[in-house]
Amino acid sequence: MTVGADAGIAHREAVDAVRRGLAELPPDAPVRLRKKTSNLFRFRDGGGGLAVDGLDRVLSVDPEARTADVAGMTTYEDLVATTLPHGLMPLVVPQLKTITLGGAVVGLGIESTSFRDGLPHESVIEADVLTGTGEILSTVDHSDLLAGLPNSYGTLGYALRLRIELAPVHPFVRLRHIRFDTAEETASALAEITATGRWAGERVDFCDGTVFSPQEHYLSLGEMVDTAPYLSDYTGQGIYYRSIQDRDSDFLTIHDYLWRWDTDWFWCSRALGVQNPAVRRLWPSRYRRSDVYRRLVALDRRLGLSQALARRNGAAGVEPIIQDVEVPVDRLPGFLEFFHREIGISPVWLCPLKQRDGRAWPLYPLDPATTYVNVGFWSDAELAPGQAPDHHNRRIEEVLMDLDGHKSLYSTSSYRREEFDALYGGATYRELKARYDPDGRLPDLYTKTVTG
Repeated sequence: MTVGADAGIAHREAVDAVRRGLAELPPDAPVRLRKKTSNLFRFRDGGGGLAVDGLDRVLSVDPEARTADVAGMTTYEDLVATTLPHGLMPLVVPQLKTITLGGAVVGLGIESTSFRDGLPHESVIEADVLTGTGEILSTVDHSDLLAGLPNSYGTLGYALRLRIELAPVHPFVRLRHIRFDTAEETASALAEITATGRWAGERVDFCDGTVFSPQEHYLSLGEMVDTAPYLSDYTGQGIYYRSIQDRDSDFLTIHDYLWRWDTDWFWCSRALGVQNPAVRRLWPSRYRRSDVYRRLVALDRRLGLSQALARRNGAAGVEPIIQDVEVPVDRLPGFLEFFHREIGISPVWLCPLKQRDGRAWPLYPLDPATTYVNVGFWSDAELAPGQAPDHHNRRIEEVLMDLDGHKSLYSTSSYRREEFDALYGGATYRELKARYDPDGRLPDLYTKTVTG
């Protein structure tokens, strides 16, 4: 086992501190974590926060067993920096550097290995969880708690330590960007790659896609390799998503591949002017990262600048549409047809997903036999007079339900209670809530993610 000898002592002290913090809060005080960063897009005021200082480190790495013990608030940026020197990576590394391991488990995460390795919670071996009762429980003894953590968003408890599986890596990634003219062709290719792990006779280690228009779809297929004839760098003036249209193939280090989307927050940095060459040269590289951009968006939400500009241009306002949704692969063409017609945001991200095994995850139920496609879209849409503030987001939810899909809950949600319970295991959730937070010290899932 590796990593600093004092990590265990510091972790125990941090655990004791957060447990004391929960005990000291008044029984009716709202509970949330006081974190330095967030990747949620529910910008709401909260109550007092529990300090989680010290719960942000890798505790140990076992290269032989290919496991790591990790504190719950550790970012994937720090986790990857610790595991890569051992030639290892988490099985699924979400796209943005400041997503935390605990956040990816209780709030879901996805990336280009998900066609093979599912979601981050599927590679959790065990966890220590601070529940609403103030107890710290091991999921070794409470398997129902481990099953209930995904999509619980901290409403059943906080993961303080997680033991996760790791996977071996090679130093470089060879990319192929394959163009398809129709959504039907794209969906068929995604189904084949997920089923076989191959495309055109070559191994696929990573798979995601980008839709630029109804006639222009790309799948970016990565294969880990030991040598590279050249290396591209998209942390400077180059912009990764633009390279997809311009290059048939490419080479990146494994590190740069894992963080290829973070520098420009996929493509969302363009709304902040960062893709303008003149602005980009003046914008310090250390600030070209997703957490910086998110803080700027949070500032805009507080000041209402986008809303004021939209109204000045004659719109009734602007509606943020920041969502990741899942649809069965055979329903992808139908969803994209609706999306292009009624929403009109581009580009759109695609990421195939299939569970690793047949285990049940009741708060985000997926059919283990079905290949899904995550569709990600992150922008604003102007509202016409008379439209509700959540008009577009609600339409997306209605279409998803018709297509047997659902969405992550990190952003705007408008589901009615009965819809929510049907999609996200409402009956099971209430049983877990009664068992692990009987006094309701932690927020209710529907209240936290929908009504606020």
